[in-house]
Amino acid sequence: MIVLLGVLVVIIGFATRRNPLLVVGVAGIATGLLGGLSPQKVIAAFGDGFASSRAVTIFAITLPVIGLLERYGLQEQARRLITRFAGLTTGRFLALYLLLRQVTAALGLQSVFGHAQTVRPLAAPMAEGATERKNGPLTDKAREKVRSFAASADNVGLFFGEDVFLAVGSILLITGFVNTTYHTHLEPLQLALWAIPTAICALVIHGGRLLRLDRQLERELSAPAAKDGGATSTKGAAKKAPKNSARGTTK
Repeated sequence: MIVLLGVLVVIIGFATRRNPLLVVGVAGIATGLLGGLSPQKVIAAFGDGFASSRAVTIFAITLPVIGLLERYGLQEQARRLITRFAGLTTGRFLALYLLLRQVTAALGLQSVFGHAQTVRPLAAPMAEGATERKNGPLTDKAREKVRSFAASADNVGLFFGEDVFLAVGSILLITGFVNTTYHTHLEPLQLALWAIPTAICALVIHGGRLLRLDRQLERELSAPAAKDGGATSTKGAAKKAPKNSARGTTK
């Protein structure tokens, strides 16, 4: 049981908002030492894990490429592209992105879309551009709201779409555990079929929330405009009042 103190390190680290990489590293070292491993074996375990999961470091190549694309105007081109589709509002665009994300994840293409390679450089700027075309400049609160909904469309689409794919790791883990523990013969196809109704429900529920986003943004952005218009008219009336009174006293 003392080995589980490594989990406590992770909980405390995340609760205090420490660096996630540092927290996980310290938790791994603590778990290894509490489990009776020598420091050399702990380091060797980290090395073996890194060598067997080299694909995790692919971000070291993709992130600089995305950064260069953004520097040379990728987000601006995305905003310009969305303005060509007059009927494609923010909610409709994000609902379409949700559908594409879910379908591709169900086909096993989990890495086609994603936060780093699609949401930040393309989906979020296009959603912001659609809102600006319809409602004018965005406030900071509205901009963060559009970005959060863009990220949620990717999360929901991937989470509920990947379980429909037969060879996803979660389904293989469930079938392997159930068949070994309970001596049954559960097929991955059975779990994938049961995941389809859940995926459809997620698409309908979150897609409806995305479609309602247009009205929410319109209300939020029209309120500041109305206040500015009212303040402008009040200032205009205040400027005209002294002139009229001055003319009256002159007469």
